[in-house]
Amino acid sequence: MPPVRRFDWTNLGLRIASAAVLIPAALAAAWFGGWPYLVMIAIAVALLSIEWGGMSAPVAPTRVAAAVAAAVLVAVFVGYRGHLIAAWSAIPVMAVLAAVIARGVAERPADAAFGVLYLAPAALCLVWLRDTQQGVWWTMMLFATTWAADIGAFAVGSVLKGPRLWPRFSPNKTWSGFAGGLLAAMLAGSLMAALPFFQLNIYAAAGIGLTVGLATMAGDLWESALKRRFGVKDSGDLIPGHGGLLDRVDGLMFAVVVMAALRLANAWGWGS
Repeated sequence: MPPVRRFDWTNLGLRIASAAVLIPAALAAAWFGGWPYLVMIAIAVALLSIEWGGMSAPVAPTRVAAAVAAAVLVAVFVGYRGHLIAAWSAIPVMAVLAAVIARGVAERPADAAFGVLYLAPAALCLVWLRDTQQGVWWTMMLFATTWAADIGAFAVGSVLKGPRLWPRFSPNKTWSGFAGGLLAAMLAGSLMAALPFFQLNIYAAAGIGLTVGLATMAGDLWESALKRRFGVKDSGDLIPGHGGLLDRVDGLMFAVVVMAALRLANAWGWGS
């Protein structure tokens, strides 16, 4: 088996510059909440839908992208208005409608439905998480643990290398990077709990960091498998030095669903 491919350091500056723009924008939208946060989610859904259409239906990407975006945004806006049961109920219905719209233009119309099922839960959980008590801090914790998992996995994996994690779908990810990412996510969660105004004990926060870190890694590997299925290297080229938006938020999409479940458990008394 060939060794793990070395990271291309030539575009590191471009990657850092892109992150320097996107990260403050995401943090600012989450901090202020309200319509800026909703607009950020809506823009992200539109861009992710465009990338999904390009990957899953290259012959007619626009129609599939429009169907997926409209379906996801219906659930997001209904959830934002506080009708969460209706929003969750709308997801499978809108997924079926997206598949119907994609018939005749997509090789596999079911991929349009899967796009809705893939994007909508994460978007809806982002809306709900920010709207809970101390939701701004839970959302910041989500970002901190997810980004820490990504950075820790990259840094430790690049230095230590070693056996591959899942060579069939993601040949450059290693077990050392996996461990480094989990440790970084636990540390980020613990540091968030150290904030005096955040009502969460440090042991629960470390456990949340570990769990969210695992979800982040799973989301990254899942997207690698999807790209292999669709025969693409990147989901797009929207972000200079990074590829597509889906390449950047694949871990976050799994992580926010897990974080929302943990926040719900916390609301029932766990970890306070």
